Amino acid sequence: MKEANKEARMRAALAVAALVLAGHGAHAATPAPAEPLKATVSHWWTSGGESAAIRQFAEAFNRAGGQWIDQAVAGAEQSRASTINRIVGGNAPVAAQFNTSRQFRDIVDQGLLNNLDDVAAKNNWDRVLPQVILDVIRIDGHYYAAPVDIHMPAWFFYSKKAFAQAKIKDEPRNWDEFIATLDKLKAAGLIPLAFGGQVWQEKIVFDAVFALVGGPELFLKVYRDRDLNAVRSPAFRNVLVSFRRLKAYTDPGAPGRNWNDATALVVSNRAGLQIMGDWAKGEFLAAGQVAGRDFGCFPGFGPKAPYIVAGDAFVFPKTAKPNIVKAQKLLATVMTSPGPQAAFSARKGSIPIRPDVDMSQLDMCARQGLAIMQDTSRQLPNAEMLVDPDLNGALQDVLTNFWNRNQTPEQAQQAFAQAMKDNAW
Repeated sequence: MKEANKEARMRAALAVAALVLAGHGAHAATPAPAEPLKATVSHWWTSGGESAAIRQFAEAFNRAGGQWIDQAVAGAEQSRASTINRIVGGNAPVAAQFNTSRQFRDIVDQGLLNNLDDVAAKNNWDRVLPQVILDVIRIDGHYYAAPVDIHMPAWFFYSKKAFAQAKIKDEPRNWDEFIATLDKLKAAGLIPLAFGGQVWQEKIVFDAVFALVGGPELFLKVYRDRDLNAVRSPAFRNVLVSFRRLKAYTDPGAPGRNWNDATALVVSNRAGLQIMGDWAKGEFLAAGQVAGRDFGCFPGFGPKAPYIVAGDAFVFPKTAKPNIVKAQKLLATVMTSPGPQAAFSARKGSIPIRPDVDMSQLDMCARQGLAIMQDTSRQLPNAEMLVDPDLNGALQDVLTNFWNRNQTPEQAQQAFAQAMKDNAW
């Protein structure tokens, strides 16, 4: 009996020892916490509203196991140039901002970007993203950019206080009413049109006039079809005349002014109205203003006005390093997910790239934009989706010359047509 008890005690002791050893073994086998996936992210969002917006992506990425390393470069052109130089120099960022356009097509063609095919497939991009966006980010069947917003560059933002001061009760419903609105603002001693005299801003205002006065059909004939007869037409001449008519409603400080400084004129009620992309709304929000109470917004004239689609996307420079590839895929997934999309857009002024988001964070302007996007007949690709960067730059030069020099509309038509000939594909 004693031997049996002794054997039983030995078995029990061995069992306890095994449990202890197993515990130590399990503890020893527990892996150390994984290192966060570091990602240097190059972008040009430096204004107050922009900085608040991109922090939403950074914080979401960090919560998902990443480590966002911010590399902001002031100015879109400077930022893109910096990215390309770094790619060529072998010091590429993990992700870099471009517009949702043909801007990154060259580096795709040169094999300098990783594709996002598995991220796109896993997250059903082909079903949740608008076709106008897919047509830009999907090249030869592969996804090369993660779109992060939809911007409409032809919104009209106005100061409620300024409109009241000028005794303007209603938003304009056509071009003639718009000019009458500007006249009333001018008569009230206000700057009618807050304007930033930089070539890209001039182009934005021109394209807004083009879409609204010339109409979508003429817009596409010129930009998509390169129809020189359309450029030489009386209808296009009328677009040019209407565009330059707006200069009489700007102030002497407009040349060289940054877009957000022009927005500040409306925010402070010194100017009545600004034609700008919906990113300007972020500046109103950063100043504590509320859409519908302090400022108003409308995307063109009337319920069928064309809705120009633009936006931003991030590309992912070529690398075979596993951790960087993982970081790129995590970034692309986080940036395009419903939660971060809603949080970002609420601060950026844009609308989300996908319809399945919580709209409670979005203001009346953004909700209006989301509703409009459901009507595909109103969607109009922005010019940079339709022309390459060289031609876009050449057309900007033509328009800035027309805006700032004593050129006739016919001279501008001729220069526009010549730029298209010189930059033919």
